[in-house]
Amino acid sequence: MSGGMHLGGIDLTTETIRTARLVLRPFRPDDVDAVFAACQDPEIPRWIAAVGVPYTREDAAAFVLGEAPGQRREGTGLTVAVEADGELVGASGVQRIGQHPIGPEVGYWITPRARGRGYAAEAAHALADWAIGLGAPRVYLVADVANTGSQTVAVQAGFHREGVLRSYLHYRDGRRADAALFSRLPGD
Repeated sequence: MSGGMHLGGIDLTTETIRTARLVLRPFRPDDVDAVFAACQDPEIPRWIAAVGVPYTREDAAAFVLGEAPGQRREGTGLTVAVEADGELVGASGVQRIGQHPIGPEVGYWITPRARGRGYAAEAAHALADWAIGLGAPRVYLVADVANTGSQTVAVQAGFHREGVLRSYLHYRDGRRADAALFSRLPGD
């Protein structure tokens, strides 16, 4: 596996990470409706290229029951349900494990009513720590240059802004956008 990570005896299909306030756990079938409802908020597809408009219940089921557990089984991603006080408040993950020369990528979205509580930063920080703890020499994330909220989350999660990737993001509606590139290194 490239990128320096050594998954060793870790079973990504069941891997769960706990923080002070969150449980970052595998998605369950009963999360489909919560993911579907959250992704009706226009801010999520506005910034998350993988979320289309319209976002259907079938899209949510494909993500929760297919894509997220598939990445875990393949060892290429640790996509997690972000849970606070027993409620799904978002999704986060470490993607491209062993697949990208600049390291694994962290991403996140938070439900509208759970925003502003620091959950995205807490999840992103924990997932970056997890990847670095497994030997990743660096972890990165990208945020649309117009998405100041996500860039604030990146800094709060301990990431450092490195620059701008011009025309890096490609949204389902055909838009392209520049992305701010952030990274965390083991010593950060």
